[in-house]
Amino acid sequence: MTESTRSADTTSTDDIRSASPLRHVQSVDFEGPISLSLGGELSRVSCAFETWGRLNQDASNAVLVCHAISGDSHAARHDESDDPGWWEKLIGPGKAIDTDRLFVVCPNVLGGCRGTTGPSDIDPASDPPRPYGADFPRITIADMVDVQHMLAGHLGIKRWHAVVGGSLGGHQAMTWVTRYPKSAQTCVIIASSPRLTSQALGFDVIARNAIQTDPYFAGGQYYDQNHRPDTGLAIARMLGHITYLSSEAMEDKFDPDRHDPRQIASSFEQRFSVGSYLAHQGEKFTTRFDANSYVTLSMAMDLFDLGATRLQLMETFNDSDCDFLLVSFSSDWLFTPRQSRDIVAALTALNKRVTYAEITSTAGHDSFLVDRDIEQYAGIVEARLGKIETRQSDLSPVEELILSLIPSGASVLDLGCGDGNLLAALRGRGHDDLVGVEVAQANILKAAGRGLNVIDYDLNTGLPAFIDAQFDFVVLSATLQAVSNVAELFDEMLRVGKRVIVSFPNFAYRKLREDYVVRGRSPRAPGEFNYRWYDTPNRRFPSIADVLDLCREKQIEVQQEVYFDSETSAEISPEDDPNLNADTAILVISQPGSPTNP
Repeated sequence: MTESTRSADTTSTDDIRSASPLRHVQSVDFEGPISLSLGGELSRVSCAFETWGRLNQDASNAVLVCHAISGDSHAARHDESDDPGWWEKLIGPGKAIDTDRLFVVCPNVLGGCRGTTGPSDIDPASDPPRPYGADFPRITIADMVDVQHMLAGHLGIKRWHAVVGGSLGGHQAMTWVTRYPKSAQTCVIIASSPRLTSQALGFDVIARNAIQTDPYFAGGQYYDQNHRPDTGLAIARMLGHITYLSSEAMEDKFDPDRHDPRQIASSFEQRFSVGSYLAHQGEKFTTRFDANSYVTLSMAMDLFDLGATRLQLMETFNDSDCDFLLVSFSSDWLFTPRQSRDIVAALTALNKRVTYAEITSTAGHDSFLVDRDIEQYAGIVEARLGKIETRQSDLSPVEELILSLIPSGASVLDLGCGDGNLLAALRGRGHDDLVGVEVAQANILKAAGRGLNVIDYDLNTGLPAFIDAQFDFVVLSATLQAVSNVAELFDEMLRVGKRVIVSFPNFAYRKLREDYVVRGRSPRAPGEFNYRWYDTPNRRFPSIADVLDLCREKQIEVQQEVYFDSETSAEISPEDDPNLNADTAILVISQPGSPTNP
């Protein structure tokens, strides 16, 4: 891959936005007074929005798309002659948010400057008439959502099929399902957080200071002046762009021609290529955005706070009645994966239906707007919106045996669930409360694409997201040998599950012994053993006897034992020396004194 290709791959759709008129925008006026969360009111609100697709007869196919701080209602083009939208790769006919079957609505937020009431609009109470300017009341994300709620009523939508948003849009999506708990069937939260970090707050404070100390800010009443606070707004935007990119993305963009900056007409420093880029982005932003709106929206984002602890987040989401999909990006240091995991932990403890994927990306926070990364997460968004992969589960003999050990209707947590084969089979058998845990991104995306609830999670950290006795069964299939903290994981599984099914390869199997003794080679055989010594994912090499010893040491009750020889597809009796003759073991274990049936 060339330097120029890498740079193009991390280009955000934010870079293509302009001040061009929105040709397909619609607007509706709501008469007030409209009360605001922090006090004060607006006597009237106009809400600008765009729609794609057709609303079906029972209004059950409506999807609300919420934009980020510098976005607007133009999320996707309406026809070939239209300008591309900021989520063009995700929204449209046949795409993840499929406008052939869904009715998509994207409103401009309250406080914005692209059609919905904001600081640049005329204050009805002013005499003579003038824009609100800095007199525009302080608003919150909740106020934005309240206006969108009025829009939903205007459109005849009582319950959204899904509410979808990235960054500030994710804040709106979460506010929808916490403020109006039954308002959506699905909540999709991408590159977002329950609150901003202090570091992120600091960047926003600097940005607002740059705007408000600009000599042309004029206390926010600059609309009738010859100059506007463009320098302050441009600096705020430059600062924002730095927070949207990862260190690696900046190196890819700017290191190849570090000392050969693009020449643009700007008073800002352009000594380096990164300088000319930031100057260009800052200058361009002033042509399409209002400084007061930036101050208003960034403050609303900074005030957003769903809770700092798991208990607080559980209280916040307790009444939400919807499915959840969360997506974060590995290189996003503005809204970090850890913050998404905090939300997931709270939702998991509440036994909400949740899927979470951390996408590997180098583009930073901008990843959710980068085509290359949209391609990675589009499939799981599509699945959450109802278009799931329906391929049949092709179960291995061991998976068939595990399936036979789980009674009808039992709730199951599958640790190391792979692409969701076992979970899909359980769902096909009528099980409803199913959760998978997986760490390999490809498997997570495949399992989520099948409409399964799967969480991106490293088992070596334990299972702190899950509460005691949350599941009837915990399954650990063909994963034990890859875990570093085996004893601790056993404790955690027995805490979370009433019963635990553990399957693992037996490294004392006779053919593997022959490899060592006769051939003098590291053991290798079909199935779980088919690795060379230097590329195996296995950290542990347990035998059946070893695992049974561990159970005795920890006073774990072994309720059932199944041993299997995959070469002959035969079960091996416990009396027929399975430690020698079986290559796979399946144990059903529980805490001492647990009932046979959970």
